[in-house]
Amino acid sequence: MQHAVGSPLPPPQSGHGWSPAGHHPGAHHPGGNPGPAPHQGSAPHQGPAPVPPPPPAPGFAPPGPVAHTPPHTHVPPTPETTGHVPLPPGGPVGMPSAPPAAATPDAATTTIAVLLIGPAGAGKTSVAKYWADHRRVPTAHISLDDVREWVRSGFADPQSGWNDNSEAQYRLARRTCGFAARNFLANGISCILDDAVFPDRPVVGLGGWKRHVGPGLLPVVLLPGLEIVLERNAERSGNRRLTDEEVARIHGRMAGWYGSGLPIIDNSQLDVPQTARVLDDVLARSIASPPNW
Repeated sequence: MQHAVGSPLPPPQSGHGWSPAGHHPGAHHPGGNPGPAPHQGSAPHQGPAPVPPPPPAPGFAPPGPVAHTPPHTHVPPTPETTGHVPLPPGGPVGMPSAPPAAATPDAATTTIAVLLIGPAGAGKTSVAKYWADHRRVPTAHISLDDVREWVRSGFADPQSGWNDNSEAQYRLARRTCGFAARNFLANGISCILDDAVFPDRPVVGLGGWKRHVGPGLLPVVLLPGLEIVLERNAERSGNRRLTDEEVARIHGRMAGWYGSGLPIIDNSQLDVPQTARVLDDVLARSIASPPNW
């Protein structure tokens, strides 16, 4: 059955338990017999008030407001509300403030950003984790290798040869680490990053880290002897393990950091806790007199 355009839809079939508000096929008389439907174009039939529709079925809300409710008043979330904690945006990290001349800087309680440089097998990750775990202020460890391996399908392994894809993924990982470091520091959390930065590769060298983190980043080189590096590399597995030839080549290139002005720690005869303590001493000197890099 078709209906003229603009005419109301037909009432639902019996058994639905409700009628659309405002739709009445005809006026109802007190006796219950419906009166004649008004002709199209004629004035509406003036009769007794229509009988209200039956109550809605359980769980169903009829269209239109059923009761007057005051307008909703927006209540701003409190800082304790989950998901609404304001976080300062991370900006470039400035140089740490040097303490007064009479005071000795305490690297263990200063909010700083550290870049731990070294060849594969130097112990960067182990030292960085231990150092971050044992500080007296909140500290994060950010490993560039871990971030680089977030890429699963299409991962460009530098061991297969350094190419445009591996360099692009390295740069992307370094920028991601830099953003993370800035956000941590902006919110009062120190961080230590580790990366095998080569002194003879300016394209993937310190300049990128300074650009992504800020001039306040404190670089420290971890450089044990070649035999130690070879022994530690032999304990690795997967794509973290390199050939002895590659380890020797990387170690030789890392020797270029001598004479660079950056602090260097030879941890050949130091375990992880001892190296972390030496790192604190080196950082205290770097805070008092930041390296020129």
